[in-house]
Amino acid sequence: MTTKNDFLGILAKPGQRALAGVGIENLEHLSKFTEAEIMELHGIGKNGMNRLQIALAEKGLSFAQKK
Repeated sequence: MTTKNDFLGILAKPGQRALAGVGIENLEHLSKFTEAEIMELHGIGKNGMNRLQIALAEKGLSFAQKK
């Protein structure tokens, strides 16, 4: 059985904790944030950001544009 936040497994533990810490539970919720907002989180680096971009693109999603 899978859970709604299985996508977090693509990240290292610090990245997983960073997203979980702000309540991001799925890719749809992640897509409401800008890249800059996610990069500000402690535990998210360039590699993690790249993995998130790919995961979003595979679902036809992307990060939000500047607010």
